[in-house]
Amino acid sequence: MKVSIIVPIYKQEKTIKKDLENIAHVMSQTRWDFELIGVVDGSPDNSFEEAKKLKDPHIKIYGYEHNKGKGYAIRYGMARASGEYISFIDAGMDIDPNGISMLLEHMEWYDADIIVGSKKHPASQINYHVIRQLYSCIYHLLVRILFGLKLKDTQTGLKVFKRNVMEKVLPRLLVKQFALDVEILAVAKKLGFDRIYEAPVKINLDEGNSSFSLFPLFDKGIQKMVIDTLAIFYRLNILGYYNDASKRKWIYDKDLDMRVNTGELG
Repeated sequence: MKVSIIVPIYKQEKTIKKDLENIAHVMSQTRWDFELIGVVDGSPDNSFEEAKKLKDPHIKIYGYEHNKGKGYAIRYGMARASGEYISFIDAGMDIDPNGISMLLEHMEWYDADIIVGSKKHPASQINYHVIRQLYSCIYHLLVRILFGLKLKDTQTGLKVFKRNVMEKVLPRLLVKQFALDVEILAVAKKLGFDRIYEAPVKINLDEGNSSFSLFPLFDKGIQKMVIDTLAIFYRLNILGYYNDASKRKWIYDKDLDMRVNTGELG
């Protein structure tokens, strides 16, 4: 079985070569065939040039001129994925890439539609700021109330999906920033892909290199994430935007069309 691993990249010229090499090395020690798809999200530095120096045939690098957001970068990578499984992991190595194979094994153990890396799994090893933990708990409560997702964590930047799930979900997505995880999970559940389970991860978050604010209410990124989350609820439950009947209203972007970018359509 082949897995496509998406890595969104932004302002990481100093570390991205090492990060991608590390992920590729870890995956080469597993039983999984893989491709690593790095997507440079309009980064103003030399991230694209540095990543393109890699000659590993497993690694493919894409990019575009203007910054569009982490969520858009992940969707862009997914549209170019050829694997039976599609995964994404944050760059920066805060999340141990050995977790990818752990999630893949969980996919097969549970015959899952989606496996979510979870900070709240009892076997997870986590090191990050207490304020971030508090914010995570509050946001999780909001997500659980709005969408009824029976998960303890939706925001860890490591997930694995069956290809057929993303073939159905990807054309409906709108989020370009950090609420993409919730949009994917909520839409998948709406479409009947409810075999969604959690798996352990190992995270060592260097807050010194993080853009996260210790005062979440004043963090514009977090404010935007909450607004996007409420908008997902509105589209899902009020507008019915994600339903098949609303297909003509879906916003089409050729760069995000899996059939076009994988060659399924000539």
